[in-house]
Amino acid sequence: MAKAKRAKRVEARRKREFSYRGKSLEELRAMSLEQLAAILGARARRSIRRGFNDETSRFFARMQGTPADKTVRTHCRDALILPAHVGRKVAIHTGKEFKEVEVRPEMIGHYYGEFALTRRFEKHSGPGVGATRSSKFMPLK
Repeated sequence: MAKAKRAKRVEARRKREFSYRGKSLEELRAMSLEQLAAILGARARRSIRRGFNDETSRFFARMQGTPADKTVRTHCRDALILPAHVGRKVAIHTGKEFKEVEVRPEMIGHYYGEFALTRRFEKHSGPGVGATRSSKFMPLK
């Protein structure tokens, strides 16, 4: 019963219209970069105010130039996600491989690197083999 109730709440949340600080996605797309910077967070606002570097500018130009159904590959992890990128697929380099991510409206104002983790969680087994002398005699499960 609890699963059904939780699924119902998630479905209701998905049906809700997206808004970022009171603005719909269409309104965000119609804004200029300076107007968008005014409502974004401090870090994103600073990135826009200082201007994008050459690598990021080339990536944004490539995003505009490719069709919406194609995946754009990039090493540029510090690129800001803008409203124009919503619905696109981007393959972000993790240092070893490219991780494909579909840009959703909730990602606006974040950086691409946040969605392609570079480190993986390593779970270790219990103490025993290769451990210290005192824990060597602990029973393994």
